[in-house]
Amino acid sequence: MSKKLLETIITASEARKGFGATPNAYRLFNGFYEGCPGLVLDRYSDALVILDHGLPENSEVSFQELTDWALSPVMGFNTVLLKQRQAKDPAFRNGRLLAGTALPQQVTEDGIPYALDLQMNQDAGFYLDTRNLRRWLRDHADGRKVLNTFAYTGSLGIAAGVGGAAEVIQTDLDRKFLEIAQNSWQLNDLDSNRTQILPVDFFKVADRLRRQERLFDIVILDPPFFSTTQAGRVDWQKQSTRLINKVRPLVGHGGQLVVINNSLFLPGADFMAELQTLCESEYLSLRTLIPIPEDFTGYPSTILDIPPVDPAPFNHPTKIAILDVSRKDQRR
Repeated sequence: MSKKLLETIITASEARKGFGATPNAYRLFNGFYEGCPGLVLDRYSDALVILDHGLPENSEVSFQELTDWALSPVMGFNTVLLKQRQAKDPAFRNGRLLAGTALPQQVTEDGIPYALDLQMNQDAGFYLDTRNLRRWLRDHADGRKVLNTFAYTGSLGIAAGVGGAAEVIQTDLDRKFLEIAQNSWQLNDLDSNRTQILPVDFFKVADRLRRQERLFDIVILDPPFFSTTQAGRVDWQKQSTRLINKVRPLVGHGGQLVVINNSLFLPGADFMAELQTLCESEYLSLRTLIPIPEDFTGYPSTILDIPPVDPAPFNHPTKIAILDVSRKDQRR
């Protein structure tokens, strides 16, 4: 690894020094914006997670040098985990230890503990880019009913629960992810009667809740970029309006629909135009956009590259919008 690349990584990591002890999970280096496309370094408590998105045979990165740097007294990591997204071996995609023997089982953000399993999937299982949305949910969920679709490990629902939500339903097709959500709920000593997990396909859950005439004060729509099941197809770049309209009937009068679109090649202006078209009716209006934190996007002093398409008016390809919902029947 070149001296220049290591210096670039060190400069980027030093820009994050202001984080302190909480959150103890944040992005140390985003190579897509800070000078090494394909390389991402994340802190999860005392573990450094190296996310290598490039082809292993073409990598110019020295993982040994990164490991030595991470274990140095200046950085103070105890464990280094490497995830190689393009590796043929699933175990390499999910992560192998380069140093240390024990991975952290939880992280803390804004005083809230979240359960972790860093080797459960090819990503880390806890999305750092939605930190500001977790804060919004914590601040706006008191006494409200929340439905978190495509919940994954449920961090958004946990933030709502800590914020005093009266009910949080977390739904995802894979039960093992929802078990992490349950662990996080217990870590926060939250009332088990206020939450429910539904390991069911999104389309089936949406149809079932609609037939039951269930309404929620906050519905979170955070689907994967693309997926297909027997019950339906998700294409978040080309069919955003279809998915939004699928969950709109589940939002009560005066409630909010939280929409997260992480399509890398969908320009922000195009997505905003789609939202504005939806808001031409009297039943939807745009409340606010939630920015992605600077540790994830890079800082003005560290950014060297730009996204493949312009995310503006959003500040990152992960585009988060809060929509206010009105209902003709005014049911809450």
